[in-house]
Amino acid sequence: MINDAIRASEVRVISGDGEQLGIMSKRDALAQAEEKNLDLVCVSPNAKPPVCKILDYGKYRYELQKREKEAKKKQHTTEVKEIRLSVFIGDHDIEVKANTATKFLKNGDKVKVSLRFRGRERDYKDKGFDVMNKFADEVSEFADIEKRPKFEGRSLIMFLTPKSDGKSKAKKDK
Repeated sequence: MINDAIRASEVRVISGDGEQLGIMSKRDALAQAEEKNLDLVCVSPNAKPPVCKILDYGKYRYELQKREKEAKKKQHTTEVKEIRLSVFIGDHDIEVKANTATKFLKNGDKVKVSLRFRGRERDYKDKGFDVMNKFADEVSEFADIEKRPKFEGRSLIMFLTPKSDGKSKAKKDK
């Protein structure tokens, strides 16, 4: 809220350089702001009385947007990447897919490993669990198993997260 949009009758006023001017009526605060060709901006509306600052509103908004943009840059969102396996996958193919999963884990992303049973492959559930366990062993240096292999419909699904100890972080920094 700025200038006339402020509803409180009394406000605590702070000058642009941070000096406290004290509690005064809204009318007096607006007069002081106009005197300096600046705006009266309510920075803490929930305080009693509300805290208002005398400053250039356009510049204030620009600074807020700049801070928000900086905070956004520093955030890292974790994504869930998916790796698909099959029941009769070869050992070398498991290694290749494990290397791909390792790259994802080094970037700090979670990995969803799914193994779909098609047709009569459902008769080989034990083979599916063996493939999942072999894959988990391949990436065990970089991953913790968040959710163990479990059936969801026709698929066997497992979730992996990056290892929480310093090993994977040290390799990520290199």
